[in-house]
Amino acid sequence: MKKLTFLSIASLIFAASINAQEISKNIMTITPPIAEKIPTKLEKHGDLRIDNYYWLNNPDNEKVIAYLNEENTYYESITGHTKKFKEDLFEEMKARIKENDESVPYKLNGYYYITRYETGKDYPIYTRKKESLDAPEEILFDVNEMAKDYSYYNLTGLSVSEDNKLISFGVDTLSRRKYDIYIKNLETGEIYAERIPLTTGSATWGSDNKTLFYTRKDEKTLRADRIYRHTLGTDPITDQLVFTETDDTFGTYVYKTKSRKYIVIGSYSTLTSEYRVLEANNPMGSFKIFQPRKRGLEYSISHYGNNWYVLTNKDGALNFKLMKTSEDKTAAENWEDMIAHRTDVLLEDIDIFNDFLVVSERSDGLTKIRIKKWKGSEDYYLPFDNETYTAFTTQNPEFNTKILRYGYNSLNTPASVIDFNMETKEKTVLKETEVLGGKFNKNNYQTERLWATAADGSKIPMSVIYRKGIKKDGTNPLLIYGYGSYGATIDPYFSTVRLSLLDRGFIFAIAHVRGGEYMGRQWYEDGKLLKKKNTFTDFIDASKYLIEQGYTSPQHLYASGGSAGGLLMGAIVNMAPELYNGVIASVPFVDVVTTMLDDSIPLTTGEYDEWGNPNEVAYYEYIKSYSPYDNVEPKNYPNMLVTTGLHDSQVQYWEPAKWVAKLRDLKTDSNILLLQTNMDAGHGGASGRFEALKEVAMDYAFLLDLEGITE
Repeated sequence: MKKLTFLSIASLIFAASINAQEISKNIMTITPPIAEKIPTKLEKHGDLRIDNYYWLNNPDNEKVIAYLNEENTYYESITGHTKKFKEDLFEEMKARIKENDESVPYKLNGYYYITRYETGKDYPIYTRKKESLDAPEEILFDVNEMAKDYSYYNLTGLSVSEDNKLISFGVDTLSRRKYDIYIKNLETGEIYAERIPLTTGSATWGSDNKTLFYTRKDEKTLRADRIYRHTLGTDPITDQLVFTETDDTFGTYVYKTKSRKYIVIGSYSTLTSEYRVLEANNPMGSFKIFQPRKRGLEYSISHYGNNWYVLTNKDGALNFKLMKTSEDKTAAENWEDMIAHRTDVLLEDIDIFNDFLVVSERSDGLTKIRIKKWKGSEDYYLPFDNETYTAFTTQNPEFNTKILRYGYNSLNTPASVIDFNMETKEKTVLKETEVLGGKFNKNNYQTERLWATAADGSKIPMSVIYRKGIKKDGTNPLLIYGYGSYGATIDPYFSTVRLSLLDRGFIFAIAHVRGGEYMGRQWYEDGKLLKKKNTFTDFIDASKYLIEQGYTSPQHLYASGGSAGGLLMGAIVNMAPELYNGVIASVPFVDVVTTMLDDSIPLTTGEYDEWGNPNEVAYYEYIKSYSPYDNVEPKNYPNMLVTTGLHDSQVQYWEPAKWVAKLRDLKTDSNILLLQTNMDAGHGGASGRFEALKEVAMDYAFLLDLEGITE
């Protein structure tokens, strides 16, 4: 739940060669769809809610599909004059991306693995070369060929057997995150007939090269709840169930340690974790529990030599610490401190090498990479030179190397992949993302880290970028983005598509609100459960600060967020609609009470530790007090674009659909309100590399049009 992919940010609508008065006149002549009201009584804890649009929760109802199509038609009608502008934005953004491109190779078990793209094609080609980069290329998958008959196609979870002869992979053609696992023979090219349905898409091989472990999902809730063992060449219907996660607030997964010695089954909830281990050379054996779950005890494990290294919050280590234990004594009472807990440093991850331990940390909001030698006193940090950057370790699958590979980018610096020699401290930039077109120069952009003061005195950090030369006179259009849930931190990152806003005068800001972990674990604790409203008020206070300091004004301020960030958008338009001229809510989680009371919906039970369980009256009342859908009222709202996917398994389409219907009924303004439903996709949007750009272009056209920028 905490890993998340970056959601497209920005906005949509109006423009052409007509003036603002003509545009306004056009809007008034196009009638928006009006959803039928069919009152449904929803009662809990003696509290009665009337949901007039509950009926939209039925994708098999022809009337529901008709309504969504009507909303899409309305969207096309209202934005028809921006059609060419959207196409131009798409081509502009696409032109900055190198189409004929490939990843930096990484070596694993004797092969270099490379992902490449070809000009004019939307999907990757996965390849490898044996021992040398000069060796002949072996194509593992050309996803362009595999996807040609589908409107949506996602290939994931590539896992190669230890003898390098077989590869398992997952395929989703509906964007519902229900993956079928297949196995391909890399020597013959044959994809075997055995198909394993309803999985997470990931699998891991035993050392015998014929046993495959994978995770199945519940058909209805899509909770990953069972681990199976499959033997090559057998019917998957006979696969052996090796573990069932019976607690419906947990999910489960399986993987192999970097050392390749162990298969590991992990169980996780928001606040608690548990692992089981089995030696990979004994795949038919029984898993042994590492440390039984204790509510509130979080830990993750890495194997090296004869020891396990445990990253954990044990003993009240809020920001986590690193502990160590021997292979045969894995219970928590045997764990010994290696890196002690620090109140001002969040310990995020580790990478283990033969001679070095690499620690990923965060302090004062900034990511840091620390390198420690196992033998000796050497202990140092990689140097980074600004406050709006992101740094992270990437593919480091081999133990026996002195080279650390890491990634770096900042708001005005394209992403780089870097090899760092931990012995000599020499740095080699292997690749920096090219920004094509000849117009980009990082020195044309100013970046800042700003601090707003929240109502309770907390300092709310923001990362900001804009073209140099702007005046802070309140006239600049500004897009502020936020997420603020699950402890997920949206670090400052470079975006080629964002240049289409910056070069047209927009300022872009990321508000690092509570609910993420930008300022450490306490930052997360203070933005969830019965403190969730801090996320919303932090965002509002950050917006007010930008206005007060002259970066923008309510006439030019725009906000964007997706998924749980869409919940943030729903909350702020209820709490402070007067601050924003426009808001984009992508796949927004806005009907929080109803969803969290329905444990048949995917992800609900696993979310109780994030939002609270509304079956308990205290959480019910608190969630209801901020749930965007439940708090829509007759008043003025900003211009709004709301997007969703019909097949979304994470935030069901009916949440934004109901929300828009209720807003249409109650809002007292004549501002734009649009619902756009991708009838082919789910939570992540379109699957192709460039198809996704069309969705960003749609968003950007909305923002730019509201500013009267038409080209």
